[in-house]
Amino acid sequence: MVYTSGITLALLVGLVNAAAVPVLESRATSTLSAATIASYKPYTYYASAAYCNPAATLAWNCGTNCAKNANFKPIASGGNGGLIQYWYVGYDPTLKTIIVAYQGTDASKIIPIVTNADFFLDKLDSTLFPSVGTSIKTHNGFGEAHERSAPAVLAAVKKGMSTYATNKVTVVGHSLGGALAIISSAHLAVSIPTASVKTVSYTAPRVGNEAFANWANSKADMVRINNKKDIVPIVPGRFVGFAHTEGEIHITSSNAWLSCPGQDSTDANCTIDAVPNILSGDLDDHSGPFDGVTIGC
Repeated sequence: MVYTSGITLALLVGLVNAAAVPVLESRATSTLSAATIASYKPYTYYASAAYCNPAATLAWNCGTNCAKNANFKPIASGGNGGLIQYWYVGYDPTLKTIIVAYQGTDASKIIPIVTNADFFLDKLDSTLFPSVGTSIKTHNGFGEAHERSAPAVLAAVKKGMSTYATNKVTVVGHSLGGALAIISSAHLAVSIPTASVKTVSYTAPRVGNEAFANWANSKADMVRINNKKDIVPIVPGRFVGFAHTEGEIHITSSNAWLSCPGQDSTDANCTIDAVPNILSGDLDDHSGPFDGVTIGC
């Protein structure tokens, strides 16, 4: 068990008490085949490459992460790794999809962000999401982080779709990058109605309220991959109004990949069962490995 000092006592008590919230259910969870697990590996390397600086991803010269998707065609990269997370956009000719990837952060940094008493649920930016109702809200820090790079990412995606004559867009990210990927997927879907959007996030926290989760599910094919006892996917808590999107895949302690049905699954052997509260989790699981891949540049 690993515990971060940045969590306030009041919120810690709330997170521990939240262990009583889920009532575990018996639904049709299923174990993924080896072939299905292997199909996610290209996206894992793309999410890992997002930790590399923009010069490296624009040249597609970032070591193993780039070499494992050697045919990738970079289009644009940006961010400064501080106020603006690194991001890049390009085309995968094998998967025939535009790839959008966002840098994340390590667990010791993201836990204070999502448990700090200053965070709140806020409506989406009306310039980026002009037709979205005010009931749809995200964590204010995640929403603001997405806003800083959204116009540049959108322009690069449009360029890529035109250049490579595709309507497929896949958005990936780990940790904070996973949260940005979920918001970005919805933004790209509403901004480019012809796009077919898929999201593959790794150990993402809850991003917004239930209205946001329902809306985001309708805009993209959602996949959320969680690793063992990582605590990041259980914060912010459901007791403060947050909800996950659908599509959870939980890597169990035995390294099986379990498909967990529904939205914010409370099924046995899924993340909420494996990590009922923050004290029972382990931050060492945050970076993987995911089918042998440990996230990082």
